[in-house]
Amino acid sequence: MNPATALSTVLIDELVRCGVTDVVLAPGSRSAPLALAAHAESRVRLHVRFDERSASYLALGLAKRSERPVALICTSGTAAANFHPAVIEASESGVPLLLLTADRPPELRGTGANQTIDQVKLYGSAVRWFAEVGVPEERPGQVAYWRSLVCRACQRAAGPPDPGPVHLNVAFREPLIPDGDASWCEPLDGGASGAWFRARVAPPSAALHIPPTRRGVLVVGDGAANVRRYVAAAGMAGWPVLSEPNGGGRYGDHAVSTYHFLLGDQEWADAHRPDVVVTLGRPGLSRPLLSWLRRADEHIVVAPDLTRWPDPTRSATQVAQAVEIPIAAGGDAWLRAWRHADHVAREAVDEVLDSSGLTEPRLARDLAEVLPNGSLLFCGSSMPIRDLDQAMRPRRGLRLMANRGASGIDGLVSAAVGAALAHNGPAYALIGDLTLLHDQNGLILGPREPRPDLCLMVVNNDGGGIFSLLPQAALEDPFERVFGTPHGVDIGYLAAASGLPYTLVEDPEELSRAIKGDGLRIVEARTDRVSNAAVHAAMREAVRAAMRD
Repeated sequence: MNPATALSTVLIDELVRCGVTDVVLAPGSRSAPLALAAHAESRVRLHVRFDERSASYLALGLAKRSERPVALICTSGTAAANFHPAVIEASESGVPLLLLTADRPPELRGTGANQTIDQVKLYGSAVRWFAEVGVPEERPGQVAYWRSLVCRACQRAAGPPDPGPVHLNVAFREPLIPDGDASWCEPLDGGASGAWFRARVAPPSAALHIPPTRRGVLVVGDGAANVRRYVAAAGMAGWPVLSEPNGGGRYGDHAVSTYHFLLGDQEWADAHRPDVVVTLGRPGLSRPLLSWLRRADEHIVVAPDLTRWPDPTRSATQVAQAVEIPIAAGGDAWLRAWRHADHVAREAVDEVLDSSGLTEPRLARDLAEVLPNGSLLFCGSSMPIRDLDQAMRPRRGLRLMANRGASGIDGLVSAAVGAALAHNGPAYALIGDLTLLHDQNGLILGPREPRPDLCLMVVNNDGGGIFSLLPQAALEDPFERVFGTPHGVDIGYLAAASGLPYTLVEDPEELSRAIKGDGLRIVEARTDRVSNAAVHAAMREAVRAAMRD
């Protein structure tokens, strides 16, 4: 057996022993040993994509939804560079990825050899750990080294306390394909107990105890952990819960879904400053919420990893791995005030949306409402997730996800496909037209590839809708070209080119029927950017007027 085949066989086998069930491959020549070993391994589900960026976001979606490390393989050169955006998103959002980049051996580096770049620590600080595996050799001790390396990589990627991407750079000398010889100087299989290396992670230190108070607030952002436990504790303590849709805490009687508008009312926000705010995850969708956090007297951030904690407002007064929210004696006037204000604001918002026709916030609200229990909704990182934040009512039975680590729009189609493949139930994605066009390659699945049950709900406003809500919109002359970026693409033709079912929604009442079906499919709703900005302004004004009344 040649060394490249031996190393690849052991690496893939050890990934399986460590719990990896999905491998994503972008084909190439130098990565042939890894590709062939993955293809021969029946215990993993193999996904092949010709575009490295699409492949990397597919792996990101798989790992994000399954919460398990996913292996990602590519050849040398710019193939590995195309993984970088997904690596950054995985790093910022704490998603476990195992990057196996094939490379030239040392004697071919720095010589101008074809498809050779410097891949050592290619992703910089975006990975939790990097290792240069080294060129495999046939000598005793190599198998134990390879297995130990893979196990360490899996443990470091999965955490706890800080999951994220890990990069193994694997150099291969030719020959790159099996030579028909099965002999090797030592057994290739692992020990009877499985992996050669198992890390034991110490339990977190004791939880921080908060003094009892009725005037507390729980804020839940993206990537929050142990959400149900904290929401239950907040309920017992009489605290309102302000949860972003992708935070996972927008359900139950204590959920305040209109906080964006309430906290945008300066008078109301000032009158409802809490004694303490506890935040889980990374809040970042609502500017009024972030401004309100800056004025909090006591702001406790819960972070499983005390070396990396989210504090975008730089207002944290304490950081803890866990917090105990005690039950406080006294009346519930604090919670009643929040719930009453939420009820008033919700009626005002719904009245605007119900009379707005086919608008983006109404689509977001209605889509979240009609999806069946057990569904996954993967949201675009720009306007779709913000529309959900501002318009979605509290509900149970719906899993919402978004790539809000670095908040880019790239790779969203592929990430949604990956998440759908890892989800046990129907999956949907709410994305914008530019997001779809940015990742068109994510629609292309080979005939032998696993296919998701995923409905892509595309909001087409012929450009970048979020810019119409920003100060740039006042610059009429350059705005449309350098910010609005109209494209004129017919989404129906794009769906046809990809061989996908396509439906155009022209009335809000058609939404429930349009999204039905199975397999990968596209549903389009056409909106207007100027009208959308007007609807958002109308929601703000309606809530403000209702609060005054």
